Amino acid sequence: MANTSSPSNSDFPSRSKIIFPFSIEIDPMEKLLLVNFEKDSDSIYVGFEPQVFDDNINGQGHLILGWRKDKKVDVYHQKSLKPDPLKYNIAGAGLNKMIPTDMEKAFFDINEYGVQAEYRFKDIADRQIEISVHEKNRAKRKPFGLLAPMGDSATQPGSMPMVLLHDFYFIRRNETEFSLTIDNRGHQLDDLPLPMDWQKMTFARYSPKPLIATLNPEFTGVLKCIEIPIGQESIEIDNQLYELEWISQKVSIRSLTVKNDIHPLTISFSPAFPDLNNFSSETPISGNLIISGHQSIGSISGNYTIHSDLESLQLSVIPSKGWKPRTTKLSTWFLFHVVKVFKKWPTTYRWDANFKKGSDTQWQMESKWIRTGKILKD
Repeated sequence: MANTSSPSNSDFPSRSKIIFPFSIEIDPMEKLLLVNFEKDSDSIYVGFEPQVFDDNINGQGHLILGWRKDKKVDVYHQKSLKPDPLKYNIAGAGLNKMIPTDMEKAFFDINEYGVQAEYRFKDIADRQIEISVHEKNRAKRKPFGLLAPMGDSATQPGSMPMVLLHDFYFIRRNETEFSLTIDNRGHQLDDLPLPMDWQKMTFARYSPKPLIATLNPEFTGVLKCIEIPIGQESIEIDNQLYELEWISQKVSIRSLTVKNDIHPLTISFSPAFPDLNNFSSETPISGNLIISGHQSIGSISGNYTIHSDLESLQLSVIPSKGWKPRTTKLSTWFLFHVVKVFKKWPTTYRWDANFKKGSDTQWQMESKWIRTGKILKD
């Protein structure tokens, strides 16, 4: 039941316009593989990241991120893909070059034995690059969920990246045939410094079900209104479901859920986040937020603060609690506690948004992300 029923007095409007500044965008991806060789690096690269797409946004085909020593990325992609260069500026120090290419080999599958992958292409220096991975290990894998610390290396992020890796696992050292050559020189994979599930692992890792999301991409412009009958508890628009709370004909947003092909992703607020039109100028408002998806991934949580007057608002969001993983085995618990960056990197992000009120309940927003440069303590 809603907190209040629709008014019977005709003086009250029957519909309300909601202004809500939060958003989560989803970038479809079929699977990904990360191959690191930082300890035996090339003159340009320290790692490669093959990705597979099959959707209406990116197209169908293979793409390989080349992680460079200068922290930037080169993006090699088959010509059947149409990747957006802007979304790669959140990777490391940003995009260096986008390179359409004809890959002589482009194959990536995950079967009962593990990863099977073959890539061959020319890089920006016209050097032949070959990647070959064939796991032949019959032992049962024990994958887990992970928030990839991709955002830790970003220097000027235009959003907060949330790379949620379902059924994530490392490539096993034993019974794996691996080779990586650049211009006929072989390179050794980095090793995971501790065993997992009683097996030696490389630091190469993969996910057959990645969910690539971005929180609150930077925006300058007029925010859209959502019209809803007064007293209605929820509304679904396209793939977005808003859960609402009503008090004295004023609405707040309890949560926003973004549906996708992998698993719904939800941002929830406590207390419910007020419609921008309902803020008072008397005192600052603060609250907590939590971002959650599939239970295997865990959650990201933090807080927000709002200062307002009659014509403007200032909103600041910090994921101050970082990522809380769901650990079901000792090896992952040890990994996440020893390597602090896994849990703590979101605490270095802050989203600042300024709002100015226009006519007819319109609000102009200018927002940006800032890296604070330090990890917040528990």
